[in-house]
Amino acid sequence: MDWLASNPHRRAHPRNLWSDVRSVIMLGVNYGPDEDPLALLNQKTRGAISVYARGDDYHDVIKSRLKQLARWLIAQAGGDVKVFVDTAAVMEKPLAQASGLGWQGKHTNLVSREFGSWLFLGSIFTTLDLPRDDADIDHCGSCQACLDICPTDAFTAPYQLDARRCISYLTIESKGAIPREFREKIGNRIYGCDDCLAACPWNKFAQEGREAKLAAREQLRAPSLDELSRLDDASFRTMFSKSPIKRIGRDRFIRNVAIAIGNSGDTGLSSEAQRLLSDDSALVRGAAVWALSRLLPREEFSALANEHRTRESDDAVRGEWVASHSN
Repeated sequence: MDWLASNPHRRAHPRNLWSDVRSVIMLGVNYGPDEDPLALLNQKTRGAISVYARGDDYHDVIKSRLKQLARWLIAQAGGDVKVFVDTAAVMEKPLAQASGLGWQGKHTNLVSREFGSWLFLGSIFTTLDLPRDDADIDHCGSCQACLDICPTDAFTAPYQLDARRCISYLTIESKGAIPREFREKIGNRIYGCDDCLAACPWNKFAQEGREAKLAAREQLRAPSLDELSRLDDASFRTMFSKSPIKRIGRDRFIRNVAIAIGNSGDTGLSSEAQRLLSDDSALVRGAAVWALSRLLPREEFSALANEHRTRESDDAVRGEWVASHSN
């Protein structure tokens, strides 16, 4: 595993932890991809999954390794420890910069001179008083490639992100319907977005990740939208076992797939979207309505609207029929 480890020595008092924490050890794990993640965006009938989510869940993989390291530390030097991997209100990126692992780039993520933008972060809080490493400095200069590439203009300024416009937020954290203004811009991104990370020039020094459990599963490199759209809850859970994708649930995921189908330009996928009009989830049905409005001739879509709108029980889905029909 490609590890970077460093210690920002500071008197820390994080809430709900201990009042006697004296040091934080920050670690970075490289998950550099073996291919350009932006290339898949041109394959419109394939789903683009963020690089970090194509393998096993990094929370589980890294936390297990952190616990091993923490046990070794206690055995060697005593004291108390607690480990975190994006699992608590820990400001991991500022701490990582303070410890010299890299710096927060204009895309708000950590950038490493050695690994580019492809680092998972973990931390060990300890009562041990450890020597401090030097903080890193910002090396972005005048570059703003990460800002310019963002499909939804989610950056209000360098180092400032409006999460409500971010495709990663919209496809992962947002539980409701994706706002119409962002749907076309999402393209075929069905889970997360790597554009700002992939655009960083520091990636020219990046290395391919070597942790087997974090490597991309073949079935998640470029999955076909038609096959994904047919996943029921059981098959979704099976396909994404041990994957971070599993936590958003089947309905949110199929919502994303339906949006990608609408952006595919492939009328052959309209049959899949039409089948989703009868899905148990209103969230999925609403996304399918929008997809069909993009794929079908207006007359055919109008006929479907007349057929389904009157028997639709969900107000939001009925609203999708009305809004899609009027556009």
